[in-house]
Amino acid sequence: RSVYDGEEHGRFMEKLEARIRNHDREIEKMCNFHYQGFVDSITELLKVRGEAQKLKNQVTDTNRKLQNEGKELLLAMEELRQCRLQQRNISATVDKLTLCLPVLEMYSKLREQMKSKRHYPALKTLEHLEHTFLPQVSHYRFCKVMVDNIPRLREEIKELSMSDLKDFLESIRKHSDRIGETAMKQAQQQRNLDNIVSQQPRISGGKKSKKEFSASSELEVKNTSPMSEQDSGILDVEDEDEEEEVPGAQDLVDFSPVYRCLHIYSVLGARETFESYYRKQRRKQARLVLQPPSNMHETLDGYRKYFNQIVGFFVVEDHILHTTQGLVNRAYIDELWEMALSKTIAALRTHSSYCSDPSLVLDLKNLIVLFADTLQGYGFPVNQLFDMLLEIQDQYSETLLKKWAGVFRNILDSDNYSPIPVSDEEVYKKIVGQFPFQDAELEKQPFPKKFPFSEFVPKVYSQIKEFIYACLKFSEDLHLSSTEVDDMIRKSTNLLLTRTLSNCLQNVIKRKNVGLTELVQIIINTTHLEKSCKFLEEFITNITNVLPETVHTTKLYGTTTFKDARHAAEEEIYTNLNQKIDQFVQLADYDWMAPEPGSRASEYLVDLIGFLRSTFAVFTHLPCPFVLQGKVAQTACMSACKHLSTSLLQLLLEAEVRQLTLGALHQFNLDVEECEQFARSGPVPGFQGDTLQLAFIDLRQV
Repeated sequence: RSVYDGEEHGRFMEKLEARIRNHDREIEKMCNFHYQGFVDSITELLKVRGEAQKLKNQVTDTNRKLQNEGKELLLAMEELRQCRLQQRNISATVDKLTLCLPVLEMYSKLREQMKSKRHYPALKTLEHLEHTFLPQVSHYRFCKVMVDNIPRLREEIKELSMSDLKDFLESIRKHSDRIGETAMKQAQQQRNLDNIVSQQPRISGGKKSKKEFSASSELEVKNTSPMSEQDSGILDVEDEDEEEEVPGAQDLVDFSPVYRCLHIYSVLGARETFESYYRKQRRKQARLVLQPPSNMHETLDGYRKYFNQIVGFFVVEDHILHTTQGLVNRAYIDELWEMALSKTIAALRTHSSYCSDPSLVLDLKNLIVLFADTLQGYGFPVNQLFDMLLEIQDQYSETLLKKWAGVFRNILDSDNYSPIPVSDEEVYKKIVGQFPFQDAELEKQPFPKKFPFSEFVPKVYSQIKEFIYACLKFSEDLHLSSTEVDDMIRKSTNLLLTRTLSNCLQNVIKRKNVGLTELVQIIINTTHLEKSCKFLEEFITNITNVLPETVHTTKLYGTTTFKDARHAAEEEIYTNLNQKIDQFVQLADYDWMAPEPGSRASEYLVDLIGFLRSTFAVFTHLPCPFVLQGKVAQTACMSACKHLSTSLLQLLLEAEVRQLTLGALHQFNLDVEECEQFARSGPVPGFQGDTLQLAFIDLRQV
């Protein structure tokens, strides 16, 4: 700062230059000091390179000398090897000549055994000859015939045993259906026995029936079988029921060929080939078994035969697994089962989707449960089948909904939409037994009397309960908890109420020929059905034993359905009344240029007022006074008056009326007074003061 503030710029620059020169000299000194060391290092490296080249030349010379010296040694070693090889050959020749006579004797014995068809002893002789003697004498010319014949004999034995195996495979393919049927019958008997035991845990005394004794003996054999803890007894236990003897798999199929063939191939060292062939053929058979017939969905027998073949296939494989050592293993069977499970589920999904009969779907579900229980008894995992049954349950619900849609349509179409007359106590109790209705005043009335609702109320209520029973049937034996069953029933019932029944009610309400009296009766009916929803809740609770207060319990939405139907009926009443009013107003023919008014109101308006009076009088005589005194009748009356007022005002103000006389206006005034008189007369009780007259106040003002 001082340099810039003063006038010493030149002096400062001189000092700075001097400082720079000093630093340059110091840098140069330092470089000169280290330069000599760098030069020395380069010199030493050059010396090392020369020494390395000399060393390389010496190594090359040494290697060449070593190679030259080693050639003679290699030649000597090769001569020594040849001498020793000749010595070993001479010794081996003496030994093989000593063995020639036993070989010839054993070969003669083999020929005799083959001639007498004693294949297993011949196989043992062949094995002993081939593995013990022939390897020692195989260089001689006379042994060539033996060596050539041994593979042919081995193949002959293999072909004979393979022929037996093919017959066996064909046999089990034919009998798989019957074996599976037997297994499923025994599973059904076992399940029935379990149900009896669970219902009667203790039986004091008495003799066992033949079936009970047979089932218990089968259980004992199963639990003590050394081969398999899951063997259900089909393959090695005969049914002791003399009247209904159920044959086992061994009675239908002889398993000895597969055992003999396996043993022969094991002795021949081709066990893996045999196992591979057996598994390959069984896989092919599995694919054929798992291919469902195209018309399987038409009858239950089609499904039953399909399941029998699958069960029979895996019963045989399970028996082979536990009676042979390694011909099939658990991993192989599990792989087959995974393939079978996926294909079976896919086939069931496809074919069950064609079924529109809920009874057939229910029977199919029971058959699938029996199929799953049977295979589960053999240790196969069947959880995916039960998961698939939950999918079929949705389809079952849809078929039920379609069926009940037709039931509801028939009930609604056949109903007369008039209160149910009751002539005696028996009929009264019958209807009260069908539908939960309590009315102290109605009970006090003498016979004959009428229920406020029409016949479709108890019929619809009974059908809803039948639907719930139908849903409950499907949930049996699915190993579901009470909560899951309850949730399933409630969801299906909600669909029935909110979709099926709601659509049927809406269609009835929207019909062209429906009358006002019928609409009012529908309102009465839906009100009573709405009140009955709590009884449906109790009904479901009683059959599932799940309280409505339980967490995650689905609630019934029936009240919403019936409220929506009631509101639709109310709107239809209002719309119909307004349409009738429009039809009367279209008859109006005012002479806007009339010099004098008439002596009374227009004829069309008198007829219209008479129609409205008679309509609301009909409401008054209905057996349910709340319709008259409540919101519906009042709203209908107010809506009709407002619509009439608006229609008359439009007549007066329409563009075509360009001028009018005082006489025409007085005539129009007579019509308005007629409307006001109708409003003052109180066609529907419940209006306060001049409330109804206010509908015409705008018309009066104009």
